[in-house]
Parts: sequence; structure tokens; C-alpha cells
Amino acid sequence: MKKENKWIGYCTNVHAGFDLDVTKANLEKYALSVKQKCSPDEAMGIGLWLSANAVGEMIRENQVREFAGWLEANQLVPFTFNGFPHGNFHQDVVKHLVYLPTWADDSRREYSEQLADVIDQLLPPGMEGSISTLPLAWQDEKVDDEFLRKSANQLILLARHLEELEKTRNRLVYFCIEPEPGCVLQTSQTCVDFFQKYLFGQSIQVDDLVRRYIRVCHDVCHSAVMFEEQSEFIRNIYDAGIKIGKVQVSSAIHMNLHAMSEGQRMAAMEQLRDFKEPRYLHQTVLQTNDDELEFYEDLPLAMDKLDGDISRYSEARVHFHVPIFLKRFGELETSQTEILQCLEATQSIDDLLHFEAETYAWGVLPEDLRCSGEDNGLAVGISEEIQWLANLA
Repeated sequence: MKKENKWIGYCTNVHAGFDLDVTKANLEKYALSVKQKCSPDEAMGIGLWLSANAVGEMIRENQVREFAGWLEANQLVPFTFNGFPHGNFHQDVVKHLVYLPTWADDSRREYSEQLADVIDQLLPPGMEGSISTLPLAWQDEKVDDEFLRKSANQLILLARHLEELEKTRNRLVYFCIEPEPGCVLQTSQTCVDFFQKYLFGQSIQVDDLVRRYIRVCHDVCHSAVMFEEQSEFIRNIYDAGIKIGKVQVSSAIHMNLHAMSEGQRMAAMEQLRDFKEPRYLHQTVLQTNDDELEFYEDLPLAMDKLDGDISRYSEARVHFHVPIFLKRFGELETSQTEILQCLEATQSIDDLLHFEAETYAWGVLPEDLRCSGEDNGLAVGISEEIQWLANLA
């Protein structure tokens, strides 16, 4: 939906869409149901996810115009795309596969260029589009200076493609790098360092190109997990001359151990065990009683540490996107307060127009947090999130 000059929607990576037929079927089943609940009389925004397979199929079979007509007829406006997951985001085990291909690979840029060409044809005239993308790669021993330079060169080539798109089609589309815990770019400072060392400084022309077409996607959950304050993240990005192109409104799990009795800690740990699931990585950061931060790439690793000596820790934060309208459930809390802080900190940024609820984990939530007892329960949960967000944004 549109509120003043801002678009608010939800990311459709929450329902499967590896090929075009499944993408369309799930939009009909879920997105149209959400629209009927949230915006029956006006257009509703969606954050469209098209896998590389689906977008390639759409282009090869000349179905882009047909799809655009279907979206227009149903008053769905794909104001933003999620270009992070390249492959099948709903296969049985995703884990580290979601970070492939990296930004050093031609296939990542080629997929991104296809997304830009498609969003141009799907949006109404005069409207700008944003696309979020991978924060280069998962952090491992393969990431060196050469890798970072290759990634930067690919992003600059993408920026030139976007510049040409704007010149020929009068359409502004920008790509937004999405920092995530455990990745090469995981905080505002790592983003700033990459922009300043690898993207900026080649020439005034390239600097201007990057500033217009390569931006940052701020995921509230991700910065919360990294213990980075929302206002600090936003200030650091803008102070470096970088723009935030979209906000992914998402909520992490917080376990505030320092405020719990021994019995409450035991109950919280039992609750947390229900979130150990095999499909996605759930990066976890533990804060010790001395305020040191320990990073674990997945929840089971962190829970082993907590089971070993929970008394060492004051807090745990888990990258598990839980419904944004929840403040707490049982002994566990969420980072909902940080959503409120983010919305307040971005209120005065006139050219930040895109806000996307991105709770992609509905299908792997513990049963008691799903709306599975409802008719089309997924649509019910998404609708509640959008309505909650629209009342605040």
C-alpha cells in the first residue's frame, strides 16, 4: 500500500517461486488474499522475488508484458525486488547456498541485470524501483583483496547498466546491498569500508554513478543481531555519502538472560530449541557478562555454548525472522523495539521510499507462532504484519 510518498509491502520470498508457474500461483493464492484484507480498494505494494530460473523463463518466453498486465489488473505494484536469493529458496536445505553465486561471479551480475530490466517493465511510468542484493558473499577464507576488487568491478558494471536503463527508458532503478551477520558486509562500518576502498575514488564519474545506483538495504533484524543501534547504522551510512534505498522491516529473537531467574532461563532455552530447523542459517550472537560479543553461524552451535555454561552470558540474539507485530512470546522477546527506532530514525529521509516486511520464515516457525489454524493462514499472518507496519510508518 502507499502511505503519503512511501510504499509499504511484503516480500514474496515467503512463498515458493522457483519457476514462473509456481510464482504466479502463489501470488494468486497469497498476495491477492493479503490485498483483499489490507488494501481492497487501492493498489498494494509487494516486494517481488523472482529466482534466476523464473526471471530467465519470463524473458525467454516473452511473458514479461503478460505478467505486467496481470499485476496491473490485480492492483499489485512490485515497487521493490528481492534479488538476494538466486536459486531455490524453499528447497529442504538452503543454509550457505543462499550466498551463491557471489558478487565476484558474472552470473550474479547477469541475474541482477535481468531483474533490473524486468522491474522496469513491471512498474508504472515514472516510478523508481529498488532491488536488494547479496552482501558480496559469506565470509570465508576465499574472500581476499582480489575477490573484493572483482566484486566491486561487477557492481560498477551493473551501475553502468542501470545508468543506460535510465537514459533509454527514463526509469531509475537502484541496487541495495543488504548487510547480513556472517557475510563479508555485516555492519554499517564494513559497508562503508567497502564503498570507500573499492567503489569510491576511481573517478568523479564513477563516484557519482555508484552513489546513484548502488545503495544499501537496511534489514532491521540483521543490525539488531549484530548489536548495532538503528540510528548509528543509518547515520554511518549517510555520513559516508551512501544512500539507503530500502528498509526490510524484520524482527529477531532476543533472549535477555540477565533479567531472568534460573527457572525462566531454563524455560527460555526450551522455547529456543523449537527454532532449531534445518532449512536456513540462523546466525546467533551471544553477549557475555563482560559485554564481549561471540558470533556463531547457526543456532545449534550457539545453543551448545549456552548449554555448556549459560551463566557466562547476558543476552542472545538470533537471526530468525519472527512476526514483526510480536513484542514477546513466552520467555523470549523480539527486536520489535528496534523496528520502532528505525522508523523514527528514517522519518526525515525524504528519498527513502520503500519499506518491505520480510518475515520469510513463516513456514519454519514453531507451530504455535504460525496462523496455521486459519483459512489461508500465511496470508492472515502477512496481513497482520502489513497492517501493523502501516499504522506506524
